[in-house]
Amino acid sequence: MPALAAPTEDTRTVEEARTEPGRSWTTVVWNDPVNLMSYVTWVFRSYFGMPRDKAERLMMQVHTQGRATVSRGTLEQMEADTRAMHGFGLWATVEPEGGGRHGGPGDERADGSGGGGARAAT
Repeated sequence: MPALAAPTEDTRTVEEARTEPGRSWTTVVWNDPVNLMSYVTWVFRSYFGMPRDKAERLMMQVHTQGRATVSRGTLEQMEADTRAMHGFGLWATVEPEGGGRHGGPGDERADGSGGGGARAAT
């Protein structure tokens, strides 16, 4: 059996990790006891320009799994998306693509619309 590599400790500061060049971030929407599923679907369609089936799939992921990643891109773009979700009354956070609160590819929207910005709605 091959030897496993020992885990390495990440010695970067929080600020270094946040500003790492090329790092991708995500906007995660969380389940809440307030908003109707139809409203969450409407928010995803109206803000991100998602097709109905995709918006409904992500809404169901929020409802059944407690969370869904709804966009990917730069930290600044994801902070703007998160603020927008808050403006709609949804619970949302920014996370690095790959997990962990507050990292991959994602400079265009997954639905192919371009969306006028460099973020990807997933």
